[in-house]
Amino acid sequence: MPDAGAFNYQLAFDRNLGLLTDWEQQALRGKKIAIAGMGGVGGFHLLTLARLGIGNFHIADFDRFGVENFNRQVGATIETLGRPKVDVMAEMALSINPELGITRFPAGIDGDNLDAFLHGVDLFVDGLDFFVLDIRRRMFARCAELGIPAITAAPLGMGAGFLAFLPGGMSFEEYFRFEGRGETQQYVRFLMGLSPRGLHRPYVVDPSRIDLRNRRGPSTVAGVELCAGVAGVAAVKLLLGRGGIRAAPYHHHFDAYRGKLVVTRLGWGNAGPVQRLKLAIGDRIYGAMARQAASTPAPPTPRRPASRLEEILNIARWAPSGDNVQSWRFRILGEDTIEIRLKDSSDENVYEYREAEPSLLAGGMLLECLRIAATAFGSGMSWRYEGHSDRDYRITARFPVDLSAKADPLYSYLTLRSTNRYPYRLKALGPQAKAALTEALGQELRIDWWESATDRWRWAGLSAAATDIRLRMREAFSVHQRMIDWDRSFSPTGIPAKAVGLNLPSRMAMRWAMKSWERMRFLNRLGGTASAALQLDYLPGVFSAGYFAIRDPSVPQNGTDRAERLLQCGGRILRFWLSATRLGLTMQPALAILGLAHYGATGRMFTSDPALRSKAANLAGRLRAVTGSEPDGLLFVGRIGYRQPQITKVRSVRLPFEELIETGAPV
Repeated sequence: MPDAGAFNYQLAFDRNLGLLTDWEQQALRGKKIAIAGMGGVGGFHLLTLARLGIGNFHIADFDRFGVENFNRQVGATIETLGRPKVDVMAEMALSINPELGITRFPAGIDGDNLDAFLHGVDLFVDGLDFFVLDIRRRMFARCAELGIPAITAAPLGMGAGFLAFLPGGMSFEEYFRFEGRGETQQYVRFLMGLSPRGLHRPYVVDPSRIDLRNRRGPSTVAGVELCAGVAGVAAVKLLLGRGGIRAAPYHHHFDAYRGKLVVTRLGWGNAGPVQRLKLAIGDRIYGAMARQAASTPAPPTPRRPASRLEEILNIARWAPSGDNVQSWRFRILGEDTIEIRLKDSSDENVYEYREAEPSLLAGGMLLECLRIAATAFGSGMSWRYEGHSDRDYRITARFPVDLSAKADPLYSYLTLRSTNRYPYRLKALGPQAKAALTEALGQELRIDWWESATDRWRWAGLSAAATDIRLRMREAFSVHQRMIDWDRSFSPTGIPAKAVGLNLPSRMAMRWAMKSWERMRFLNRLGGTASAALQLDYLPGVFSAGYFAIRDPSVPQNGTDRAERLLQCGGRILRFWLSATRLGLTMQPALAILGLAHYGATGRMFTSDPALRSKAANLAGRLRAVTGSEPDGLLFVGRIGYRQPQITKVRSVRLPFEELIETGAPV
């Protein structure tokens, strides 16, 4: 119990005065508030109201704190894991004001103790979980019967929705209209009533996280804290009789993310004609989601990393790879040692060239991801190239404990880095950004920039020529079928169709064409490659800061030395990419240009179509004219710039780390 002798009420809350009068502050000292729920909003409500000088509380919650509460619940800490929420929050409130009168209801609220919970209170503040509707309905109904004002503030995205139900006004049931509805329909009515305008919906990046079946939904501490502020102000006005509270059917929604406040009047609550239309749509959408979830076995819960080594692998798996193929697998050899098997796909993939150069560069990026991740878990990292056999490149990596290790500054960007295939802002990089990117490549790699409008147009033309070849090449068709994920916005094994760079009509046409090569040829004859090139190459190319090409004068021509060198170069390119992300830049590799130009320059048989081989030779000549070097003299090329301000609602993700770990003895 805190030492009450060190506390002085007048001094503790003196800074409230000026916004409150002396007698108003003393009036708050004698008030009593009931708060149901001590988790997300409830815990913040209690502490906010305690700091406003409220003197008495009834608090209820049957739950205990867990790690899953850390993102939004003020009482959730390492020290409070497993402890009852009512006890932790009571202690925190008493540490603010040791004179508080707090009555705890550690078993939660039910029909037997509802009246005791509301006995003598001046205000009820709703802090119950969204999905707890039965007792919430009974609580608000009983408050109406007893003449107790009742308020609810709901965290909606990164904002707060607020409703007040006052004696003699519209009731909770009249507003939400739950009676006679099934569970899912009640959830929809509660959600629509809490958020009639849905200000937060445009930035919900992953709707699949709204899981009514398992009673889960996204919530942030930003929204929760805003709720506490809104409810605290309303409590002061109600308890002091200052007026100005617009109760139901008025609804308030402030969204800090969008900087908007709307006040909506639903004169008939959820029974209004517009609201009924919204509810009908919501019932269909969420009802279908619930039925699908009920008929679909729940996916296995991803296994949490169980060791320092697994923690490192779990982060490093975000390394980039062409078409998101993730061509690496791990075998754990000991507590600090792994074997990496890097698949050689040079004979399977038409975009592999020059002794599987893209695969080796991607492997080098993986190694650098492993090294960066290791620094965040107190480990060093070293690797040794073991050679090429059985169509695999094999590497051994060790992660010894290093107590002096500090997290690499680029660590936070490992999971944020991504490929952006859409147009960027027309903003130049500037000398400081280019200097930082050049430094990231190290002393040995060289970089050239093409930034003028003319240069961007020429590079866009090279990219369009590569697109034309790719879409007309029978040998590439199966690769495209495999890599485009038409069904998922977050694809663990490919590229989501919405992230490819095509608009909706073009995606629909492409999906139809991807069913068979005959359809694809038909689309090409209709000029399909021209439309694709405009969207995938010319518009993105022109709307960017520019293009770049990275070269390494010291790469050996073949053998073990070449493989090791390419792995090292891949690591430097990964640091370049992460540094770009750190600077607020985004980029798109353009390796198809290099691969197809290589075939055109060397005459290597990559397709049976002589017309496409001729186009590849032409592409090689055009690339030579732009860069002043042979295609094989370039290591990595791409487009870079500042991204448009938009929310990432689609992207390639990765397989769970445990699916990348193989068992058994090393070969």
